[in-house]
Amino acid sequence: MTDEELIEKIRNGDELAENEIFLRYKDLVVKISRSFFIVGGDLEDIVQEGMIGLYKAIKGYSQNKESSFKTFAVLCIKHQIQTAIKKANTKKNLPLSSAVSFQDFETNDDLTYLPVELVLNITPAEKAIDKENYNTLKNLIKSSLSEKEFKVLKLYLQGYSYKEISVRLDLTSKSIDNCLTRIKTKLKSKLKEQAP
Repeated sequence: MTDEELIEKIRNGDELAENEIFLRYKDLVVKISRSFFIVGGDLEDIVQEGMIGLYKAIKGYSQNKESSFKTFAVLCIKHQIQTAIKKANTKKNLPLSSAVSFQDFETNDDLTYLPVELVLNITPAEKAIDKENYNTLKNLIKSSLSEKEFKVLKLYLQGYSYKEISVRLDLTSKSIDNCLTRIKTKLKSKLKEQAP
């Protein structure tokens, strides 16, 4: 059954169809959520926002539009996550909730091609300044993490599970978990130091 057929069944009150859509898109929501990093936040919080975005997509999708449900859902999921991040970025906790999107992580070990987007509620003038911030953030990540930590972060942001990362890097799952905790702590500390 296509997504669009399931959406039609949901509109007619079919709860099983709704469960099917949520199951079908859960992995996609997790994958999109992993491309966002909230310093001081958890992946589960971002996934929850992504699921809210998926729910809004289910309720708001119109088959009269030219896009598929999947295209519409991806837009809604990303928009919901970005909106939640912007709301979290109040002036008082900005250093703790700065969000960074690591989209399209290249396989290259160099960060030259890593597109990083600061998801902040900023003016167009501040956006221009963010180009400078990109290089600062890139250097901060490179200088703060060990080679092992960088490799773990890169694979994690590409959507690999702890088990897959442990196989690729010949490490235990517990070691991966510890490494990600260290990365989070290091980057949180460095961003606090950088805050005005």
